[in-house]
Amino acid sequence: MSSRTRTRRAAGVTTVRLPRQRGRRSQPFVVVVPEQPSLTREALGLVGGALWKGRHALAPTGIAVLAFALTGLFHVLSPWSALMLAPLVAGPGLWLGIVQRRRPGHGSTLAWRIGLAVFGTLAFAWTALAAGIGPFAGSLPLVWLLALIAAQTAWLIVRRTR
Repeated sequence: MSSRTRTRRAAGVTTVRLPRQRGRRSQPFVVVVPEQPSLTREALGLVGGALWKGRHALAPTGIAVLAFALTGLFHVLSPWSALMLAPLVAGPGLWLGIVQRRRPGHGSTLAWRIGLAVFGTLAFAWTALAAGIGPFAGSLPLVWLLALIAAQTAWLIVRRTR
């Protein structure tokens, strides 16, 4: 703090008075800084801290919310972007074929791979449809919600077993 400023403490606030500035028309001003954060600030800090601590566990939820917002933005700006996203629907099936050919899986490994490919196909199909006709059209929000619940549940189960 400059030697030209004076600090005064009273009743839970710190008042910093800046002396009159040079010049004819300059008025003195007072800056009052509260010492205790407001209740809203405390609540937001608590919620933000909890979300930050659980950020790894909530990764599928964050990705799903981001995908919902981005497809809404794609739909508003360029509905034809669905045509660009549509070929991605075939990606998980191709991935499954390539992985099974290189390293054949059996039992639970094959089941997880098939489940992952089906879920990826569903996610890409939802993204293409939502970008084309809007994320709130028809039953797309319900499909999004069910996919979010399934992904979050699987994520929590897989993370617990590791």
